[in-house]
Amino acid sequence: MAGAIPAEWIKNWEKGGKNEFLQLCRTLSENKSHDNVGFRDIQQVLYELACHVVRGNLKHDQASNVLGDVIEFREDMPSILADVFCILDIETSCLEEKSKRDNFTQLVLACLYLVSDTVLKERLDPETLESLGLIKQSQQFNQKSVKIKTKLFYKQQKFNLLREENEGYAKLIAELGQDLSGNITSDLILENIKSLIGCFNLDPNRVLDIILEVYECRPEYDDFFVPLIESYMYMCEPQTLCHILGFKFKFYQDPSGETPPSLYRVAAVLLQHNLIDLEDLYVHLLPGDNAIIEEHKREIVEAKQIVRKLTMVVLSSEKTEEKEKEKEKEEEKTEKPPDNQKLGLLEALLKIGDWQHAQSIMDQMPPFYATSHKPIAIALCQLVHVTIEPLYRRVGVPKGAKGSPISSLPNKRAPKQADSFEDLRKEVFNMLCYLGPHLSHDPILFAKVVRLGKAFMKEFQSDGSKQEDKEKMEILFSCLLSITDQVLLPSLSLMDCNACMSEELWGMFKTFPYQYRYRLYGQWKNETYNSHPLLVKVKAQTIDRAKYIMKRLTKENVKPSGRQIGKLSHSNPTILFDYILSQIQKYDNLITPVVDSLKYLTSLNYDVLAYCIIEALANPEKERMKHDDTTISSWLQSLASFCGAVFRKYPIELAGLLQYVANQLKAGKSFDLLILKEVVQKMAGIEITEEMTMEQLEAMTGGEQLKAEGGYFGQIRNTKKSSQRLKDALLDHDLALPLCLLMAQQRNGVIFQEGGEKHLKLVGKLYDQSKYDELKKAEKGNKQQHKVHKYITSCELVMAPVHDAVISLHLPKVWDDISPQFYATFWSLTMYDLAVPHSSYDREVNKLKVQMKAIDDNQEMPPNKKKKEKERCTALQDKLLEEEKKQLEHVQRVLQRLKLEKDNWLLAKSTKNETITKFLQLCIFPRCIFSAIDAVYCAHFVELVHQQKTPNFSTLLCYDRVFSDIIYTVASCTENEASRYGRFLCCMLETVTRWHSDRVIYEKECGNYPGFLTILRATGFDGGNKADQLDYENFRHVVHKWHYKLTKASVHCLETGEYTHIRNILIVLTKILPWYPKVLNLGQALERRVHKICQEEKEKRPDLYALAMGYSGQLKSRKPFMIPENEFHHKDPPARNAIAATVQNGPGGAGMPTSLTINTAKLEESPAEETEKLKEKSQGAVKVINKAVNTTPKVTTSNGNSASNSKIIKEKDDKEKSGKEKDKEKKEKIPAATPEMKALGKDGKDKPKEERVNKDDKAREIKEKTPKSDKEKEKAKKEEKASKEEKSKTVVTTVESKSAAEKEREKEPSREKDVAKDMKSKEITKGGEKIPVAGSLKSPVPRSETSESEREQKRRKVDTHSSPSHSSTVKDNLNELKDSSAKHYINHTTPTLSKSKEREVDKKDLDKSRERSREREKKEEKDRKDRKRDHSNSDREVPQDSAKRRKEENGTTGSSKHSKSESPSDSPRSNEKEKEKSKSKSSGKEKGDSIKAEKMEKSSSGSKKESRHDKEKTEKKEKRESAGGKEEKKHHKSSDKHR
Repeated sequence: MAGAIPAEWIKNWEKGGKNEFLQLCRTLSENKSHDNVGFRDIQQVLYELACHVVRGNLKHDQASNVLGDVIEFREDMPSILADVFCILDIETSCLEEKSKRDNFTQLVLACLYLVSDTVLKERLDPETLESLGLIKQSQQFNQKSVKIKTKLFYKQQKFNLLREENEGYAKLIAELGQDLSGNITSDLILENIKSLIGCFNLDPNRVLDIILEVYECRPEYDDFFVPLIESYMYMCEPQTLCHILGFKFKFYQDPSGETPPSLYRVAAVLLQHNLIDLEDLYVHLLPGDNAIIEEHKREIVEAKQIVRKLTMVVLSSEKTEEKEKEKEKEEEKTEKPPDNQKLGLLEALLKIGDWQHAQSIMDQMPPFYATSHKPIAIALCQLVHVTIEPLYRRVGVPKGAKGSPISSLPNKRAPKQADSFEDLRKEVFNMLCYLGPHLSHDPILFAKVVRLGKAFMKEFQSDGSKQEDKEKMEILFSCLLSITDQVLLPSLSLMDCNACMSEELWGMFKTFPYQYRYRLYGQWKNETYNSHPLLVKVKAQTIDRAKYIMKRLTKENVKPSGRQIGKLSHSNPTILFDYILSQIQKYDNLITPVVDSLKYLTSLNYDVLAYCIIEALANPEKERMKHDDTTISSWLQSLASFCGAVFRKYPIELAGLLQYVANQLKAGKSFDLLILKEVVQKMAGIEITEEMTMEQLEAMTGGEQLKAEGGYFGQIRNTKKSSQRLKDALLDHDLALPLCLLMAQQRNGVIFQEGGEKHLKLVGKLYDQSKYDELKKAEKGNKQQHKVHKYITSCELVMAPVHDAVISLHLPKVWDDISPQFYATFWSLTMYDLAVPHSSYDREVNKLKVQMKAIDDNQEMPPNKKKKEKERCTALQDKLLEEEKKQLEHVQRVLQRLKLEKDNWLLAKSTKNETITKFLQLCIFPRCIFSAIDAVYCAHFVELVHQQKTPNFSTLLCYDRVFSDIIYTVASCTENEASRYGRFLCCMLETVTRWHSDRVIYEKECGNYPGFLTILRATGFDGGNKADQLDYENFRHVVHKWHYKLTKASVHCLETGEYTHIRNILIVLTKILPWYPKVLNLGQALERRVHKICQEEKEKRPDLYALAMGYSGQLKSRKPFMIPENEFHHKDPPARNAIAATVQNGPGGAGMPTSLTINTAKLEESPAEETEKLKEKSQGAVKVINKAVNTTPKVTTSNGNSASNSKIIKEKDDKEKSGKEKDKEKKEKIPAATPEMKALGKDGKDKPKEERVNKDDKAREIKEKTPKSDKEKEKAKKEEKASKEEKSKTVVTTVESKSAAEKEREKEPSREKDVAKDMKSKEITKGGEKIPVAGSLKSPVPRSETSESEREQKRRKVDTHSSPSHSSTVKDNLNELKDSSAKHYINHTTPTLSKSKEREVDKKDLDKSRERSREREKKEEKDRKDRKRDHSNSDREVPQDSAKRRKEENGTTGSSKHSKSESPSDSPRSNEKEKEKSKSKSSGKEKGDSIKAEKMEKSSSGSKKESRHDKEKTEKKEKRESAGGKEEKKHHKSSDKHR
């Protein structure tokens, strides 16, 4: 506003300036909105006006006039004007220009009428006042003002103190100390006090002090003194009261002084009534806040030092010094600490219920510092008691308890008492938080709070409240959790082993979900103990005590130690268990004593133990694998086994542990399955052990009682409750299914996870079993009452939905072969359902009888104990017998049900072979590696299906598939699976060995069973024809072949050098040792290979070395029980033909030919040259097969039998071979006529012609050897001993002729097998290409190692021998083999010839063959007379023709025909030669020998022609038949031969 008055206004003042100025002043005065601004503007305007006057621009009278007008605008205008004059006075007095000063003086004089003298005297300088004439002398004026000021501010008014006026004070005390019970009021007394002060001139402050003193002595008169002081304070300054109190407190602050509680109380009451401010009083109290903080820090440091001392190892020499120092320190400490007035005041505030002020004092101090002083803690507890009283009375008092009610505080300003849970949140929870761990001082309040918590949880968990209420409840719930964490648990730690509190707390805790509980325990264990010096000490002392107990814990002192552990655990379970678990992880021998010593724990402690176990398991710092990465760390194993034992023995909640395992599995960590395994094993009483004895396994197939008595290594008793707990935990928390799924995923996932755990211990089965056992327990009761039919109908009811559900598990194609019903039956039964282990029951009953006898004989046992023990044994015995009876009934019902079901089991819509594949693939193999008892079950089930005479089930095929190629199965097992697989093979071998051992058993159990049909017909055929059954001798050959296959697979695995292959095969071999190896040479081969492993692996892989050494030792001990091959099956010359017969009569048709016929090729290793020939042939075969397939697509589809291994070749063969083949087949099929064999044996040398004509017959007959012909062979053997050299030559011929023929035979079927497999994928070429490999497989048979060189020598011997007939035979034989086989293969291609040529050639063939057959028939006529006596022949001959037709139509037997047709001339011939040689040896006539040789040559060349012509004729005939359907000729021709 510089220049508020323009110069023009001053120049033209009279004209318009004056008005303008007035106008401006009016405007400014009216502008009331900004009061402060208006005031300053007016000052400015007046100041400028005055300045103009001083400068002489305006006359002073003009100014005084205008100011006279302005004065009226505002009330305070004179004051403003005085201010302006004051400023100008200072300014002009400094100026040297006298005119300006004069102007100023004149202006003031002119304006005197406007401003009063007094105002001017206040504001202007004394000199100015003097010049204005307002005062006479400035000096006098100055002196006078100083005097007044002194009088006002410094002179004390005179009051009498106590020593000066004792009468007045005496009257005052009498007044205050009188009896106040009447109608005396504070106002009345106040008037008297005032009178006394006035009369005796008493000091008012002293009076106030006396009033406070009297109040201290009469605390009960709050209602009188508080109003009195309040009224009195109106006469004093507000600070006075506070200063007086402060002075009182100061008086007690010297080191020896002790502030009286009464003073604290008075101060507290005055604070509560707001008569003083806490901030004002707080500064008067000692010690200072800094000192308090320092003390708190010192306490923490001391606590840490105590901890350090407890954990340090102190040597004995240092101990005494340490103790002395400690004593000195303690003495120092005993000196009384100076009084803490802040805490005293705090206590008084709490006692009168002034929570607000108390809280603000506590906030000034470190946390829990105040409450760590017992009086304060107790005062606060008392306040909480009072506050929660009404609510506790309503909801917290237990039924039947009276309790002692607590009266409320008389003080109206105390916190409001809680009537609802919501009220608790306002005050009580807050108070408890300030209490913290020091609630331990008041166990009763602790219990009350816990009971309120329980009542709240009850309300919280009951539904039906509104949404708003729910939200409130949620908030309250979280507050309750906080209180538990910050107050209840820490307080429990500081309590003295109060088990009741622990149980009380558990009452509330068990209502929390385990997630909340574990969270609380975690905080308690890992954080709470560091929050307070007291807790730090307690933790150290607990650990120290735990160490003391654990050092002395043994099996003997479990009880006393257990009690000590119990005492310690009531207050500090987390710390104790943490230490105990750390010890268990180091020393696993502590597990048993620790488990036993935990019986004195409270429920809460058990729950904490569960948490501590999980925390220990989840410890991220510990490695779960040992350094070699193949075994699980011992700490984890110890913890797992501790887990199992503890959870079984004590009622601990499992949910947390199970959830932990589930989460670990979800995260792909499989080690924790170990924990699960232990828990389930111990709790459900299901012991999973790989190394079970057969007796235990047998016992495991019985009922619960038998399992408990005889099935386990340890005695597992009373698992009823624990298994129920486990089941409930799984079901209540919905963990059963997730865990099973996770385990299944884990099982498959482990293999593929990168760097996955290679040594997973599978526990998958445990669950199903634990639940299954439980469910069985529930079901058993119902099943017992059912009659058999009721049982069957109920089964159907239960299983029907299962059957429907099962269908979705596999592709629809699967159900073409096996029915869902069969699948479900297989997976739902157990050993318990299939057989009763009578021997196990007897064994256990006998054990009990022995026990009872021992009890009787025991003299030392007291009679009452004797009686008890005997009663126990008798009861057990009765239980076992009852259980056996029940199981027997149950098994009968099950078998009855299976009998009814069996016809619908195997549908075989494709082939029996495919059915077996599905059965093995979906049922047997997955289950046999699940557990030891499942392995036994699978073997029994196969036998059961056989015994039930199940339609479409080929037992032979099934066993053959199991024994044939075990390499892949073994290689893909884990260690435990290999052990179970071995057990499965062992049981399968046991069955086979039983049948093999005795003809009677074989005839009884297999003779007439559909499972031993060798010709696989269309589904629905009854299979009763004896001619189609595999006879005993051929079965023995098959068994030998299986043994051979097992040897080959074993040797292959041992030679791979792969860790898993070797380990697994050794485990399997060890398991099947009772039944394999039985044959000496196979056993030796194995022994050599295992010995080699022992040498190779000794340094490299010690675990393999140990396995191999173990097996090697056991194998040696079995050696005396092994038998030579010829005792195992009749092997001598007919061995090869026997196999041919097996092919014909065995299960060759459906997919076994490879495995069966390949046998001999491996048994006698062929010389290298033959192997090469083989390869050439097999390569030729590829094209042949392709052509064959191309020429017969229609037939294939019409058959609809694509899975049959032999189909394609069968059709081709049908076309090729029917004419001549049928002759051969007839003869092959004719069983060995025993009488004729005898005749041949004895009179052979007299009938050379007959022999030649009838060679084929004899060869076939030999194949079908019977025991009688065995005896013949024995005789022949003895005779042969006479000439050993010739014998060796015979062997050579046998070997060579065999091997060539076998190689062909081996190759054909293997090709068939591959072709059949690949038909599905239309990749037939591949099938063919595989053949060379199959054909020339390396044979691991012992003889093979030296066979070639031996044979070479033998061949040399033969060649240099004097008898020309022998050598020519050998050469002839080899050539003939080459020829015939080559022609045989070439002829495969003939179906592509034109029709006209076919007919011509065929006529010629037909004529020739008819002539030959007539010749033969004459000779056969004689033989048939003999044969008709033979029963088995009559069975077989009649339906021969129709059977053959049926077979051709169904396309299931092709390969059997094919194998017969492979070398129609060579196989019989070579065999006959051998036979004849042996005969010629026995007669000893060289001449006969040579004659025979010549005949043989003729016959062999004849047979070659025959073979070629016959085949061509056959092929063309077949071709025409398939096109034109001319079945009659064929029929006629075959019936011709029968005639």
